[in-house]
Amino acid sequence: MGLEAKNIRFRYDRRQNWILEDCNLTVNKGDRLALFAPSGYGKTTLAMLLAGYLQPTEGEILLDGAPLPLKGVCPVQLICQHPEKAINPRWRLKKVLEESGELREDVLDAFGIERGWLERFPRELSGGELQRFCVARALMSGADYLICDEISTMLDVITQAQIWNVVLSEAEKRNMGIIAVTHNRHLANRICSKVYDLSTKTFL
Repeated sequence: MGLEAKNIRFRYDRRQNWILEDCNLTVNKGDRLALFAPSGYGKTTLAMLLAGYLQPTEGEILLDGAPLPLKGVCPVQLICQHPEKAINPRWRLKKVLEESGELREDVLDAFGIERGWLERFPRELSGGELQRFCVARALMSGADYLICDEISTMLDVITQAQIWNVVLSEAEKRNMGIIAVTHNRHLANRICSKVYDLSTKTFL
């Protein structure tokens, strides 16, 4: 059954136009799906709905036929484009990772996370270093699905490659479902086996 968006419609206010209409999408464990469209077509909104951060105005988000769990670590983890907005600035980075419930040395090593960084605050690291922490936290959570919302857009080429190599390797080992949100068609084709164009609601 997988992670499913059923007949989704969404808007923030009744006076607004619909941001999403008649959206139907299913991602199974092991799938690599790119959610592709130009800016302004609701990619990030759909990502937040699929991860449970927003509730649909109409329709349902289901995981294996049931609503997303409200307690504990969610099996669907969302990684955002701007890591500084996803991390508590008052926490040391070790505590940020401990939100996942597990501190895995192999994941730290794969991302090149230096152990001395764990005692630092977010303001003491660069954006690329912070993004490694956000991705590592999601991978350590034991999630079955990872939604990656433009996670490498703001990073240099070497850091982009490192992050995606680790994400895809870990996903393959654990049979995770991946949704890569992007407006970059080349990246979508490179890392995913299926590309869904949200602007036309068709598979490319």
